[in-house]
Amino acid sequence: MRRRQVKRMLIGAFAGAAVLVDAGAAAAQAAASNEQLAISTPPAGAAAWSADHSLGRSLPDPATADAPTVAAFFASLTRTDVDHLVEQYPLVVGNLDGAPLDVRYRANRVAIAAERDRARARANDRTLDATSRALATARANDSDHLLADGRQILAFDPRGRGLVSEVYGDLAAAQRVAVLVPGSDADLGHFDQAADPLRSPAGMARALLAEEHDQDPGTRTAVIAWTGYVTPSGLGPDAVTSRLAEVAAPRLERLLGGLRATTHPEAPPALFCHSYGSVVCGTVAPALRDSDRPTDLVAFGSPGMGVGSAAELGTGVQVWATRNPTDWIGNVPYLEVGGLGHGADPTTAAFGALDISSAGAAGHNGYLADGTASRHNFAAIALGHYGDVTRPAEGQ
Repeated sequence: MRRRQVKRMLIGAFAGAAVLVDAGAAAAQAAASNEQLAISTPPAGAAAWSADHSLGRSLPDPATADAPTVAAFFASLTRTDVDHLVEQYPLVVGNLDGAPLDVRYRANRVAIAAERDRARARANDRTLDATSRALATARANDSDHLLADGRQILAFDPRGRGLVSEVYGDLAAAQRVAVLVPGSDADLGHFDQAADPLRSPAGMARALLAEEHDQDPGTRTAVIAWTGYVTPSGLGPDAVTSRLAEVAAPRLERLLGGLRATTHPEAPPALFCHSYGSVVCGTVAPALRDSDRPTDLVAFGSPGMGVGSAAELGTGVQVWATRNPTDWIGNVPYLEVGGLGHGADPTTAAFGALDISSAGAAGHNGYLADGTASRHNFAAIALGHYGDVTRPAEGQ
């Protein structure tokens, strides 16, 4: 009993510290019941895919096959074979790291159209209650937006709140690649917000790509907005534990493996890890040792990375960090007690990250606003222009 009471008190301390700053005390109580079901298994259709021998051989196991195996398999197929797999198993193909990029984009259009049509049917089903129909309408609209011309959906999974990842730029030809790993409340419904774009993964990714083009129009760049894991909802228990990050880390590692198999940038993809996304990046970092060059890992608006220092993240990453003075995340306790909290503050000198300026940024979501030092610095890091990165001014 005593342990449960202490745990509840700690959750309240972490969630309340942030929520009181940003949204009011009532939200802290509501957040406590927002535990999410993590998604760790392959998408719908995987069982039928594994049982399919219509091509005269076994298909790569979506749960265990590594990216080079998947890439070699697709390289051996005829166009007719690929068309068959896209038609029969769009969710499997669209989420299969190592499959050709154009094939994944095509498969995901098929899967998204099917989800839109399913949601529209539910929205028009008068046997359902009004709330269910309204939710179905929102899902149909969110899916339909992803089908706009020119969108390159790298992954899509309609389970739960919906997972979606999108590519901006020509990923196949990119010399420099960046991956944006978002934090809480990122999902299909919040992936691309027109009213306040920098609150969404899509808006942040587009801003980063635009800044890269402004700084170096001659370098081919691509940015991936990766909502490939179930994020915390609100600031309840999931936001103060690493449970969801531990499930997300192998999925991010598979994404990076797929990029190694299907793209050829000049350096490992840079990771830009916002808020709880920095917990995910901290969890995956020790596994990033597959290149002679370290992976740039930028933690911004971070509640901690699950460690006490950058050295604990291994030699496979170069860690950069920033937090602007108006970001409420700075009011969250930087510690870890009994599995609650995410460890040390990455922006302190003792942590050992390279501290960069975010002058001009405001709040928790303003790091990629036009004209901010953080936007400039993020693009410089993504481009490998390290000499252009600015450090915080005295007292920032």
